Amino acid sequence: MHNEHSAFVRKALRALALSVIVGTGLVASVAIGSAASGGTAATTDTTTTAATTTTTAATTTTQSAPANLDRPSISGTAQDGALLTADPGKWSNSPARYDYVWLRCDANGANCTPIAGATSQRYTVTTTDVGHKLRVDVTASNSGGAGTASSVPTAVVSARGAGPANSKAPVVTGTAQEGSTLSVDNGTWTGTNPISYTYQWQRCDTAGGNCAAIAGATGQTYTLVGADVGHTIRAAVTAKNSLGSSTATSDATGLVAPGKTTQGVSTLSINDVALPDRLIVDRIQFTPNPLRSHDAFTARFHVVDTKGFSIQGALVYTIGLPYGYLRNAPEVSTDAKGWATMTLQPTAKLPIHRGGAIVMFVRARKPGDNLLAGVSTRRLVQEPIR
Repeated sequence: MHNEHSAFVRKALRALALSVIVGTGLVASVAIGSAASGGTAATTDTTTTAATTTTTAATTTTQSAPANLDRPSISGTAQDGALLTADPGKWSNSPARYDYVWLRCDANGANCTPIAGATSQRYTVTTTDVGHKLRVDVTASNSGGAGTASSVPTAVVSARGAGPANSKAPVVTGTAQEGSTLSVDNGTWTGTNPISYTYQWQRCDTAGGNCAAIAGATGQTYTLVGADVGHTIRAAVTAKNSLGSSTATSDATGLVAPGKTTQGVSTLSINDVALPDRLIVDRIQFTPNPLRSHDAFTARFHVVDTKGFSIQGALVYTIGLPYGYLRNAPEVSTDAKGWATMTLQPTAKLPIHRGGAIVMFVRARKPGDNLLAGVSTRRLVQEPIR
């Protein structure tokens, strides 16, 4: 029995050593026997243990690209020289960075093209942008990709400064007479320089209204022609700069008088004669001439104004001097050529002898004027007697 026990111990030691050498996964078998009495063979129990290996798979998370939630916007004034700033808007998926591209569009905000070098969050408007709208494109990116969104275009970019504004009207100088030359100054203007000026002369009615442009009269001076006689003249001055244009018009001239060689040819209504102009009885005709009897004779009086117009509608009156040499005659209105024609009847008191004369007081006036005032005129005339 002692021998059997020793044999068992040796087997157990060998199994333990083998387990240490092989390590994890070793199958250990230990046979335990007990001596059977009476020479009975030993019974062996065997136990097997399998090592188990566990593998854990690594989990990887992929980020999505940014998506726009609220489009970009632009702050600042759309004006030459102004600084504009882009707000990137709101994005999902945590953008890591934003990139900007500024674009120049047409006046309707379409046909936009990138502006060279304009790739920061701020942009200074240039003169080239005047008359255009501006837009900014914002690209948001992260490790998962990128997304782009566009702002609403700005208003149309305006130029810096102010357009021309007139503070003192242009003034026309010169004599309003056929053949004379008129000049106009620019007047006084405010606004951003440089300012340029253009001119247009106008022919108006006697009151300075109903003006029409005179063809080809676009210089700073204008020489009056026959068509201007009996009209007034104005000059329109247009000032222009990069921000716009504006027009101011001079006061009307007085009525344009006929030239010295054509005075009395053009006719003007008495209604258009006003101070400081006055009436003048410039020509007289008698038929017969000289006077030879107490028979009635014809007297004609021509009326002009101080500008040289023949005046239609003036009232002409005459009496003989001394009083009583002529019968009273009513006032007569001048015709379309400025002539007033009346028949005068001498009285018996008028001496008829060679070398004599009948003297007459003649007055021409505007209807409605005071007899001793207004534009009226007076003159003494005489017809010889033989």
